[in-house]
Amino acid sequence: MSERTLAIIKPDAVKKNAIGDIMGRYETSGLTPVAIRMMQFSKSTAEGFYAVHKARPFFDSLCTFMSSGPVVVVVLQGNNAIKKHRELMGATDPAKADAGTIRKAHGANIEFNAVHGSDSPETAQFEIAYFFPAMEIVG
Repeated sequence: MSERTLAIIKPDAVKKNAIGDIMGRYETSGLTPVAIRMMQFSKSTAEGFYAVHKARPFFDSLCTFMSSGPVVVVVLQGNNAIKKHRELMGATDPAKADAGTIRKAHGANIEFNAVHGSDSPETAQFEIAYFFPAMEIVG
């Protein structure tokens, strides 16, 4: 089933010049980028995006990190895109991620873990709409 998911290449991975490698992994796995934007989150943009985590102890440090440098926001499309992207990302903690995953290759720790991905169709719908009007998505 073809679906869409949101991916964010986080500031740590952008700073390490890992954009090309990560995008290449998406494309070779059968996920097609249908919208791409490089941007810098303001703290309020990050807080709005991660509002679901507002009560969690890591909320402030996450929002500070996500607004610390440029990110690449991507809508990926493909069969079972959410599941496929989550498998490509690997475990949230890079130390526990499988070899060959993005987080194993580019993540430093549980906070600086290179990429974000939607975890459900409902989350993907919210996250995609947060950054991209429908007319900016091709495919």
